[in-house]
Amino acid sequence: MNASVQEQVFKIIAEHGKVDVDQVKPESTLKDLNIASLEAIEIIFDIEEHFDINMPDRDPDFDADSAKGLVDAVEEALAAKQNGADAQA
Repeated sequence: MNASVQEQVFKIIAEHGKVDVDQVKPESTLKDLNIASLEAIEIIFDIEEHFDINMPDRDPDFDADSAKGLVDAVEEALAAKQNGADAQA
C-alpha cells in the first residue's frame, strides 16, 4: 500500500467524516467513523476527482468497506490508468 495514497485517502475521509485523520485506521469502516451514506458517496467523488480516476463499480458498503479497501481501489485505478497511458504511448 502506497503511504502517500493512503494519507491522501484518509485525509479525504476525515474531512468528510469531520473526524481527526488519526481516527481513520486501515480497518475502520465508514460506519465505524459515523459517516452517512451521502457523505460516503461524496468521499468517492472527491477521491475520483483528487486522483483523476474513475471507480464506476465503487458503491460504498458502510458495514464492510474499510478505509484500506478504498485505498486499494484507488491504487488499482491508478495502476489501470497508468497501464492505459503506457499502452497509448
